[in-house]
Amino acid sequence: MRTNTGLWWLLAAFFLLVAIIYTGWSIIAHPDLPWYNGIEWVGSVALLFTALMGALIAFYIGKVHKAQGGELPEDVLTSDIDDGDPELGEFSPWSWWPIVLAFSASLAMIGLAVGAWLMPIGIAVFVVAIVGWVYEYYRGYFAR
Repeated sequence: MRTNTGLWWLLAAFFLLVAIIYTGWSIIAHPDLPWYNGIEWVGSVALLFTALMGALIAFYIGKVHKAQGGELPEDVLTSDIDDGDPELGEFSPWSWWPIVLAFSASLAMIGLAVGAWLMPIGIAVFVVAIVGWVYEYYRGYFAR
């Protein structure tokens, strides 16, 4: 993980350097053209934002590495598969609520594309699906 942070900082610095060079080059490229007034904004802004996104990723990876308190078993080359085998949670293979939730999202998106009258119906089905999925263990055969 630490190597990835260094590589992302290096990539961000590279794109920042390229953005500076590109902007300077676009200023001095064609001073004799009357319609050309200096900076080519699209490329300069795109390269600057690419550098900022690389710095954002490097900052995030560094913070995550610091917060996890060391190397994870997935990052150590000599670790076994069983070293990083946590309990992931409880999943319901018989649950139909994710399908209803996907249907409600598709209904809302179709409502955005076709007609606004379909959007409230999709939102209502979404609320029913979320409530049903959250409370499926509180009633019926699988109640606890």
